[in-house]
Amino acid sequence: MWYVCRLSPLACRRPHFLVSILGDICHELYSSITYSSVLGVLAALVLTDAAVFGQIPPTSTLVPPPGAPPASQPNKRIYKQRPNAPPIGEWDVHAVDQNAEGHVWHLRGHAEMENVNMLFRADEIDYNEDTGDMQARGNIYFEQFERNEKIWADHMEYNTKSEAGKFYDVRGTTSPRIDTRPGMLTSVNPYYFEGKWAERVQGHYILYDGFLTNCRIPNPWWRLRGPRFNVVPQESAKAYRAVFLLRKFPLFYTPFFYKSLEKRPRRSGLLMPNIGHSSTRGYMFGVGAFWAINRSYDATYHVQDYTARGYAHHLEFRGKPTDKADFDAIGFGVQDRGLVESDGTRGPKQGGLTFSVAGKADLGDGWTARGLINYLSSFTFRQTFSDSFNEAVFTEVNSVAFLNKDWSTYTVDAVVERKQDFTSAEIVETDPITKKQTTDANAVVIKKLPELDLSSRDHQVAEGLPVWYSFDSSAGLLSRSQPDFYCASAGARQGIVEPCPNSDYQLMGRYDTSMLNSRMDFAPQITTSLRLGDFHLVPSFTVDETFYSEAQGPYEEGFLRVLPSAFMRSAREFKVDLVAPSFARVFNRKSWLGDKVKHVIEPRATYEYVTGIGQNFNRVIRYDQTDLLSNTNQVTFSLANRLYAKHGDDVQEIFSWELSGARYFDPTFGGAIVAGQRNVLLSQMELTPFTFLDGPRTYSPIVSALRAQPKWNIALEWRTDYDPARHGIVASTASADWRKGAFFVSVGQTEVHSDTTLLPSENQTRASVGLGNSTRRGWNAAFVAVYDNKVGILDFAIMQATYNTDCCGFSVQLVRYDFGTRDETQYRFAFAVANLGSFGTLKRQERLF
Repeated sequence: MWYVCRLSPLACRRPHFLVSILGDICHELYSSITYSSVLGVLAALVLTDAAVFGQIPPTSTLVPPPGAPPASQPNKRIYKQRPNAPPIGEWDVHAVDQNAEGHVWHLRGHAEMENVNMLFRADEIDYNEDTGDMQARGNIYFEQFERNEKIWADHMEYNTKSEAGKFYDVRGTTSPRIDTRPGMLTSVNPYYFEGKWAERVQGHYILYDGFLTNCRIPNPWWRLRGPRFNVVPQESAKAYRAVFLLRKFPLFYTPFFYKSLEKRPRRSGLLMPNIGHSSTRGYMFGVGAFWAINRSYDATYHVQDYTARGYAHHLEFRGKPTDKADFDAIGFGVQDRGLVESDGTRGPKQGGLTFSVAGKADLGDGWTARGLINYLSSFTFRQTFSDSFNEAVFTEVNSVAFLNKDWSTYTVDAVVERKQDFTSAEIVETDPITKKQTTDANAVVIKKLPELDLSSRDHQVAEGLPVWYSFDSSAGLLSRSQPDFYCASAGARQGIVEPCPNSDYQLMGRYDTSMLNSRMDFAPQITTSLRLGDFHLVPSFTVDETFYSEAQGPYEEGFLRVLPSAFMRSAREFKVDLVAPSFARVFNRKSWLGDKVKHVIEPRATYEYVTGIGQNFNRVIRYDQTDLLSNTNQVTFSLANRLYAKHGDDVQEIFSWELSGARYFDPTFGGAIVAGQRNVLLSQMELTPFTFLDGPRTYSPIVSALRAQPKWNIALEWRTDYDPARHGIVASTASADWRKGAFFVSVGQTEVHSDTTLLPSENQTRASVGLGNSTRRGWNAAFVAVYDNKVGILDFAIMQATYNTDCCGFSVQLVRYDFGTRDETQYRFAFAVANLGSFGTLKRQERLF
């Protein structure tokens, strides 16, 4: 006979039946069958190492009585009751046959018990309401609705009061915790576990002789198999003698694996080892460890053996001293033995050290502190051992720390800064007696020790009066140091500010200022605005007074010298911006560009007159753009054409072409120009980053900037500097990007046509092409290359292929370097598990996608 009994204090024959069950359910806010959820999420626990900072959410609670969560667990959320569920505090029971012997209930034939958030099914269920013992046999099925967990077993023994029990021939699933961090492979597949038996005892959940995966069954891509898995909810998960299987191939074995399940899972432990290969470094083996010092500080150390070069060390120390301050310090160094040459000897040692510290703090009352400190022992070390092409060829190392406050229209900064720019080569000298090698850093170093800046943006003098004032001011101690060279090929001496035309040079001395060289600058400005019909005039007047405690002396035998001679640089600047009316026309014809198209022409002109500096320009020691101000008398013209397209209510600029150039009425800029050498002035830098001043000029190159984006997936840009004096384009940068679906292409070209007095000629092409991304299922591939057309060398190339399944991904990368001191090929790989992370030698920052 089939019948239904809804168990409640007033239902069926035994009201205390409900009391017995609910008493166990509410104990510690856990279900008596909650252990299935922990076994289910084991797959998300044991595959990530102790240094991973992700976390698995704590086990959720069953529904407590109406009202707020208990005071002992205030963070526990209330589970929203599912539709058509039994009322809170009641069970629905179904069975073909049901009877009771004393306090023991017997359910036979399609037995089923269900409450607000869990369901039991089996062929047979026996329950002792006094002892809380439950036994179930045959086709057991359990579902936890709140956590979307499902478990199957052959038979089970469980006690609802002690929450201890055993499941046999157990298998089940649970929903994944999906972390959508950038670049992380994700999957909606449930975690699947299977084992001979499982038990819950003394708060521990244990799975025996089983495996875990989040791949599709019955042929999963990966499994973690082991004789025992042990989980303490919200504390830890452990695996013993576990083997990670890729298909049927054992990928790695670990005798013990630990993963924290705490809310902030910061536990000390070993990192996953890695292995790789390089044509110049040999095989690369690495191991590491993570140390959770306390809740505010941690450290990570990783050592890698380059079998052909030496040991590399990576140390990271992070901290959060207060809730409003944090820092991150990273150090990397290589103990290089030198590369083995063809004759069996070792070449020069190219090891070194680099470290960086980044920190910030909110000091209150509007004050903030920020800092970024970088140190590099030698540029050769960066070129040889950096795994980033952009970093390897970047010659600058900048450090800065500042204290800032903004209020009203004012800003105050206290700045400490160090800028280091390595030259094209470093000089290595060998002592004839000790045979020890010394390396001259061969770099320009500029320091601010410190500098105080106070400025104000435009502030109206009086209400109703169209006059605004602003100012910039600074005072500080600065220094500059750089090598001086004798250029043998040129047959003349010159300073490093004008680099030698090739590598044929000899170090002759250094150019150094004192550590206490002071500079004070004050530049107030008055601005107004006038309207003449449709024209707008914006005139401004600036007084710039700058004091220097040291001066740059004249060339002596081609060398620059520093003189302890204080002087005042006084400048007066008058500037007028003429904003002419724009010309526009609307084309109402619908086309592939849009529903409507609008063409706008914007002419502009600026007149600028600066006086008072004169020959003092060549006495100024160069620290930053403040020192590049010179006399000038010029007019700068610009003409912009813009095309706008309208799609419905959306308006987008799809095309622009801007032309600009300057006419100089003072060709020597007040005597600042030195013929036959490279001159850098502020007025030139404001027009174009490519210098063109190697003598007196009456006009600048014509700068053209063309941009087009007719469709969202197409972007074009071409910038050129056309110099009439040289009758051609002296600088050109172009790029084109296109994407359709998962396919993308990007091409760029940079070319400089110049003589060595200004800039060395360059001609480089970059290209990238790819299909897919880091999370797309199936095959994904990308290729990036930088080719030097001038010397005919492929400076850099990187190829990556990735195959993503429903639960994991494989990535292989080939990297090629060929520039400067570097001629190397590297092989990298990574294996990623969906929703968990990845391991291997291919780091996230090195991926193409």
